[in-house]
This record gives sequence, structure tokens and C-alpha cells, in this order.
Amino acid sequence: MKNVLITGGAGYKGCVLVPKLLAAGYGVVVFDLMLFGSEGLPSDPNLKVIQGDIRDIAAYSEAVQGCEYVIHMACISNDPSFDLDPSLSRTINFECFEPLVVASKNAGVTRFVYVSSSSVYGVSDSPEVTEEHPLVPLTDYNKYKGLCEPLLFKHQSPEFLCVTIRPATVCGYSPRMRFDLTVNILTNHAYHRGVITVFGGNQQRPNIHIDDVCELYLELLSLPAEKIAGEIFNCGFENQTVDQLAEIAQQVVQQEFPEKAPIRIEHTSTNDPRSYRITSRKITEKLGWSPKRNIEDAVRDLCRAFKAGKFATDTLQDESFVNVKTVKKLGLK
Repeated sequence: MKNVLITGGAGYKGCVLVPKLLAAGYGVVVFDLMLFGSEGLPSDPNLKVIQGDIRDIAAYSEAVQGCEYVIHMACISNDPSFDLDPSLSRTINFECFEPLVVASKNAGVTRFVYVSSSSVYGVSDSPEVTEEHPLVPLTDYNKYKGLCEPLLFKHQSPEFLCVTIRPATVCGYSPRMRFDLTVNILTNHAYHRGVITVFGGNQQRPNIHIDDVCELYLELLSLPAEKIAGEIFNCGFENQTVDQLAEIAQQVVQQEFPEKAPIRIEHTSTNDPRSYRITSRKITEKLGWSPKRNIEDAVRDLCRAFKAGKFATDTLQDESFVNVKTVKKLGLK
């Protein structure tokens, strides 16, 4: 059995990825601060859960012993989170990154998957935002995600394969749910309020279903080295306007809950007209990979979760569904 360590493995994506890895026959080590607890993880004899801070390199070095692969997802995620404390973005998302990579290499890890972000491009008018597009970060989150990429590739070698993924905004259901991501927000409001408020509407946003992106991370552990070593890949479904996303949420929620119709879409002005888009042609051409699910699937999955009573608290009011509010409440330093 080959072991894989996942930083941030108890988070939104981790709680979907871990069961997929276990089902594929991997031993899994989750290394996570546990700001949101670990209740979303399964109980499995091949899963080891360690509460730890990636800034504690000694603790990380011990945890990664015996692991062949690392999937690095841990970070203070999404742009608004840096309204908190600028030192968090610097220390968690950047300063500890290269020491963590070196510790992984020294422990005998042979494959390191870095989860960056498609937000590293900033705002662009280009219709083709490929992996070669200049990085024009708008926030500390964007900046540090991008700055880590060359630090990783410094350590690329035949014995230590490095690959970077720049995913679009993730959407869909997870046992450790987030309702601070565009599609999830729109669906939550459609279901609970019967009104979707759209700020602006013409802004484009790239998204990807959580199951698709987690299955990609799984595939990267076994794809031929010559196809992915030293490579960067965008990873998204398609670029859609916020208006289009709101209409999908409206239509699917009305189909799943006819009693809630009609669900209204209201528009209001915005001081954030930024559009993000990415092109994911490279990953399809080079790896033969493309998403199997669309935004409608993500909304429908969330509707099924509402129907099944998966959420014990009010998803509009409970701050544990919003990363920035939870981190602020916990006073993380």
C-alpha cells in the first residue's frame, strides 16, 4: 500500500478527496489544523488524522515519514480571508512552503502535487488565459499562490516529481461544507430565501465540480511521470457569467423543490466588476482529462443534501460555513 499525505485534508475538498483515495487503495495521512474539525472525514483503518500546523516543519517532517506522495492543499483560502491578518497569508501560504517541500523530499516523497489557484492570473481581457499568461495578482492570496510555484520547481528531479494545478473555483457538496463560494452561495440563497441577489452579473467566473477536481488529484498520483513532471495545468469546467450561474441555480432548485417556485433573481450594483476566466485546453490535450460534471450537477448535489437533512444548522447564519468568519472567530495567529 502506498501512502499519501494531504495537507488541509480535513477541509472542503479534503473530505471529498480522502474517501476517493482510500477507495483507490491508498493509505492516507491527513495533516490539518482542524479549524473546522474532522467530522467530515470517514472512519477507516487506512486513514491517519494528525492535527498539525504546516508552519511547524518538525511536526510535518515526522508526519510525512513513510509517505510516497504529497498533495498540498492547506492554506488560508480565498481572497476575503486576507482582511484578517496579513501575517497569516505570508506565513501559512508562503513562508513555510519551501521548507515543507524540502522536508517532503528529504523524507523520500517521490511525487508532490501543489494545489495553486486560477486566481493567480488576476483580471484579464484575454480570451485565452493559458498557463503561459502573465500572473497579475490582485491580493496577497493570489500573489503568494503564484510565488510558491517556482519555489516548488526548484526541487524538481527524476526522484522528486513536482506538478502544479491551478483549479477554478470549486463548487458542490462536501461533508465539510462551504457556503462562501459562488455557486454554493447562489444555491443556498435560492433554497432558503427564494431570492438570488446578484451583484452585477456580467462578471465571468470559472468553476469546477468538487468531485471532478478531487478525481484529478487522485489521477495525478499515477499518471506517467513524463506527462506531468514540472508542469502547470489550469483546471476548470467553463467560464460563465454570474448571471448564468444564478439562472442555473434558480432552474435546478425550482425543479428539485417545485413548492419554492417562483425563485426570483434580483440585481444590484457592484463595486467589483472583475471577470476571471481560464483556458483548460492544455490538460485535455496533454493528459486526456476533462470534467465529467457541470454546474447543474453541483447545484443538484446541494439540493439532494438539503433534502437529506445533511446540514444540522442554518446554512445562511452559521458562520462555520464561511472560512473567513470562522478563522476570525478562532483568532488564528
